[in-house]
Amino acid sequence: MVNFHLNIFILCSIFVIVSGFSEKLQRLTFDEGYTQLFGHDNLMVLEDGNSVHISLDERTGAGFVSQDIYLHGFFSASIKLPADYTAGVVVAFYMSNGDMFEKNHDEIDFEFLGNIRAKNWRIQTNIYGNGSTNVGREERYGLRFDPTEDFHTYTILWTENHIIFYIDNVPIREIKRTQAMGGDFPSKPMSLYATIWDGSSWATNGGKYKVNYKYAPYVAKFSDFVLHGCSVDPIELSPKCDTVQNSASIPTGISPDQRRKMESLRKKHLQYSYCYDRTRYKVPLSECAIDPKEADRLRRFDPLTFGGVQHHHNKHRHQRQSRREDPSSI
Repeated sequence: MVNFHLNIFILCSIFVIVSGFSEKLQRLTFDEGYTQLFGHDNLMVLEDGNSVHISLDERTGAGFVSQDIYLHGFFSASIKLPADYTAGVVVAFYMSNGDMFEKNHDEIDFEFLGNIRAKNWRIQTNIYGNGSTNVGREERYGLRFDPTEDFHTYTILWTENHIIFYIDNVPIREIKRTQAMGGDFPSKPMSLYATIWDGSSWATNGGKYKVNYKYAPYVAKFSDFVLHGCSVDPIELSPKCDTVQNSASIPTGISPDQRRKMESLRKKHLQYSYCYDRTRYKVPLSECAIDPKEADRLRRFDPLTFGGVQHHHNKHRHQRQSRREDPSSI
């Protein structure tokens, strides 16, 4: 695919403001905002048009993609995950432009990683900019709730200078753009995707536990779609999208109360952060703001990855180190 410099004509999407958390935005039906990506009859739009089910079975997974591409905005969906044995199953809600920029794509990810019976789903967030896939910026969290029992809201706020991930309107992670990050910060227009697929090779304990199709179909349910951003026509010319960033209808940052909630959530549920991973990065990446308390908690959680006194036998240490090649094995 031709690698071209994208100058953008901005078609600012108009949405009706409702009320609530940071001015809740109009929800779209599936057909108003999305189209099927793959999976044939493994994607089912419910009769009301407001919800869609995507499933994984022996034949295929499924996915859908936004009809428009966007430069910055506020993107959200309510999701209910499959129950029971879900090892190896990956459900993703993410932004990407890999179809336009094959070698230097951007990405902003929510990934939901299944687990064996009686073990909880985990959530992983990540970003890539300008094809920087050799630099992992993963964070992983446990959950304060069972995501298979009811719908919960997952949101991505993306502006020119920061990215915030939310669960049920509570921020769980903030990434601020720094000069040293350069092109590693996502900066090109992206589509929004949702998929379910077989990640047996890595998703659960580094591939130790794989998808068992005895429990298929695995069904992920989506509803309450919000696509509030600047839709972009890549043929026309214009440099950036200030309108959405300055809109009163989306958050501009994290309030003091939200930050307290975020710090409490991270204290209880953060399981992995690349900023503290001393086996991958001897020096933290430029955007990392090291919190000594967070560092100490993660060090006690996993001293081999996050630094500390190691009391493991050599054989056990070697096994743990080999798993660290993919942080999703934690």
